[in-house]
Amino acid sequence: MGTGEKTDPKHPPRIAEHVAIIMDGNGRWATSRGWPRLVGHRRGAERVREIVRACPDLGIRWLTIYAFSTENWKRSTEEVLGLMAIFARYIEREADRLSVEGVRLRFIGDRSRLDPKLQKMMAGIEARTAGGTRLNLTVAINYGGRDEITRAMRAMARDVAEGRLAPEAVTEALIASRLDTGELPDPDLIIRTSGETRTSNFLPWQAAYAEYEFSQTLWPDFTGQELAAIVRRFGNRERRFGGVVNG
Repeated sequence: MGTGEKTDPKHPPRIAEHVAIIMDGNGRWATSRGWPRLVGHRRGAERVREIVRACPDLGIRWLTIYAFSTENWKRSTEEVLGLMAIFARYIEREADRLSVEGVRLRFIGDRSRLDPKLQKMMAGIEARTAGGTRLNLTVAINYGGRDEITRAMRAMARDVAEGRLAPEAVTEALIASRLDTGELPDPDLIIRTSGETRTSNFLPWQAAYAEYEFSQTLWPDFTGQELAAIVRRFGNRERRFGGVVNG
């Protein structure tokens, strides 16, 4: 614990088992140094490795990171192609290491717009790391929360229209199971770096009761130590989920 942080022995710190991160600030990190934005994105990809390694010792069992949103296609063609190339190199380079270290890698988002070779690579690493139990790493690529919900609703509407699903059978649990994150628990804590305080269409359904932390640090400078400090602060928060905590 850091200086001045106290723990009530009757109420041990809560553990953020699922942490989701909006990795923001790569471009600003690079341009502030007079470098192309893609240099920042490459440095940001390298930063993921440190954060992934820090998670298990902090009690984090699920880490979800926002790599590319459905809105990011609006960026320049050069930046989009560069981001996709960086992403492909990252997962290809990290596949063996993640598998050895017990990390299971999944991807969420609409894959249909991605290059077929990249889709094949993603499916391959999901299969290779499927046995990992030390950490569940989920990468959101071509992901948007509204798009995710729209795709899930469209699929359920087809099921209703074709008689496979009764309207009254549509529940919160069913909707959650139809989302890209159907196999994941809801996040306990969502972190956004770079000083921005938007949620940017990231996990809107899943984050209904998540705690948020907005860091001033640009993503390429975000360290395992800062993650640990944020997780400690989370541990002392009172989570009511709409109710009242007695005592």
